[in-house]
Amino acid sequence: MPGFAAFAAAARGLAPRAAVVLGSGLGGVVAAFREHATVPFGDVPGLVPPTVSGHGGRLAVGVWGAVPALVFFGRLHFYEGHPWDVVCGPARVAAELGVRAFIQTNAVGGIRPALGPGCLIAVARHLTLVGPAAWRKPVPAAPYSPRLLDVLTTFDPELPVGTYAALTGPTYETPAEIRALEVMGADVVGMSTAREAEAATMLGLEAAAVSCVTNHAAGIGGAPLDHAEVVRNARLAADRLAALLGAVVAAV
Repeated sequence: MPGFAAFAAAARGLAPRAAVVLGSGLGGVVAAFREHATVPFGDVPGLVPPTVSGHGGRLAVGVWGAVPALVFFGRLHFYEGHPWDVVCGPARVAAELGVRAFIQTNAVGGIRPALGPGCLIAVARHLTLVGPAAWRKPVPAAPYSPRLLDVLTTFDPELPVGTYAALTGPTYETPAEIRALEVMGADVVGMSTAREAEAATMLGLEAAAVSCVTNHAAGIGGAPLDHAEVVRNARLAADRLAALLGAVVAAV
């Protein structure tokens, strides 16, 4: 793939240290990122174009603040019909291009009542409720880097820390399912991130994730859930999320 070959050469020339994955509606947090080269997901071996609104579907390399970095504008989901090796492909691509840390963002529903639209939460652990992974190796019990989690909470002491529940989607959870997840200890719920964090750790990368709460989960708030609300509310915490990403990228 000539397009990716040129991109990979540019990336290796910059020697990126961190990779950032931008979730639904979160592409606007990159003011500090100076892009040098970009390539569509479809031109990257092992990736495919995303089909979900709010996911741009391109990979860029450049400098975030003073740190060479990769940025994945959008991600792939299991519910789009992709196997797990494709969904987790960004972690593999990042590792192949030499990064040290794989930092994900995502849009989530808030299960903890205090977590409403516009809140952020650092992920310290997850519930993986998306079925078996594609790999046969044991997955890490705690894939999120304590060091990077400490960077996030030191930079923003008011940042909550909690548990992300990963479900398959694409339908939103029922109120009964949300009650069950609450009993299980979940603070937020989404449809990505967990398997990708596991894959990154298995590839030798430090993993971190910050969730942006875009709606109350089903049964917590009174309004019906829809993806347009997710994309719209993802912008509410853009400035705070941008600052957090800058801090964690700088620490890699």
